[in-house]
Amino acid sequence: MSRMIELAGGAARIGLDVEPLVVAEMSGNHDGDLERALDIVRAAAEAGAHAVKIQTYTADTITLDVDSPLFRLSADHPLWPNRRLHDLYTEAHTPWAWHEKIFALADDLGMLAFSAPFDPTAVEFLVGLGVPMLKLASSEITDLPLLRRMAETGLPLVISTGTATLAEIDAAVRTARATGNEDIVVLGCTAAYPAPPEASNVRSLPVLRQGLDVEVGLSDHTLGIGAAVVAVGFGASLIEKHVTLDRAGGGVDAAFSLEPDELGRLVAETRTAWAALGSATVGPRVVEAEGLRFRRSLFVTRDVEAGEPVSADNVRSVRPADGLRPDAFDSVEGRTFRVPVAKGTPMSWDLL
Repeated sequence: MSRMIELAGGAARIGLDVEPLVVAEMSGNHDGDLERALDIVRAAAEAGAHAVKIQTYTADTITLDVDSPLFRLSADHPLWPNRRLHDLYTEAHTPWAWHEKIFALADDLGMLAFSAPFDPTAVEFLVGLGVPMLKLASSEITDLPLLRRMAETGLPLVISTGTATLAEIDAAVRTARATGNEDIVVLGCTAAYPAPPEASNVRSLPVLRQGLDVEVGLSDHTLGIGAAVVAVGFGASLIEKHVTLDRAGGGVDAAFSLEPDELGRLVAETRTAWAALGSATVGPRVVEAEGLRFRRSLFVTRDVEAGEPVSADNVRSVRPADGLRPDAFDSVEGRTFRVPVAKGTPMSWDLL
């Protein structure tokens, strides 16, 4: 059994004993179009996602309107080379006026909806909208005052760990717990866009779970669903993937986002992976009852008369399993049948 985090009054739960919560991250894939944003919500719901997530900031709350090398991405960045931070965040941000409509649609479609605040004003705004949980983005993990304000709301917290050291992750968890908030999910994350699978290090998830005594998950920026599915086998109880309607249609995060059909496969395969974990027991399963019937055993293979000796000519190992075990042949070979026996009779001691 694991700890269980209740969301939205029990509408959903996060823990090892329930299937992984699949979160569709919209990010900037709405391309500045509210109807596209709502279409992403609809597509996520149709694909079976349990939650949709957005980001709550403006360009001015997350950075400064400055043009210098410090405020530009690297020239060799695979997606946004040499982009000014302020320009990128202006393009990618989700207008605050859209939040209520996005959240309401998600609720109507049976999904949770939440966000990552990037400053205290965003925290207050989201609390006012009644979100079921909050997420701390990877680049904000060292902003302990922001995290403290998030934890003080009493809402469950999802903490992403891209770029963070174990000491920084531990400091973040301690900061949250110091407020009395114990509902914490720590996400393994590689802050590269896209991230190579070999950098996912999903083997670290049990280390985080055991070392920090928290639920764990994966914020996955790799292409496809393989890394996310295997993470379930290492204890991930929440999976977050960026989602777009169409990668070919562009968008700031489209290149490493799932399309709706891929999201549907992610939901199905993470559910299968979780179910396949089963329990740490070895032995026959209830569902193997029919298989057990047709294991091999010793049967009489032709009609025999009383007094006839047992030999390979009249007894051998076949399916089904109603006779003596195959390794009993050495013990019965050469002994004589006590009574006449018909072909197809399970071999037993009382025949000898």
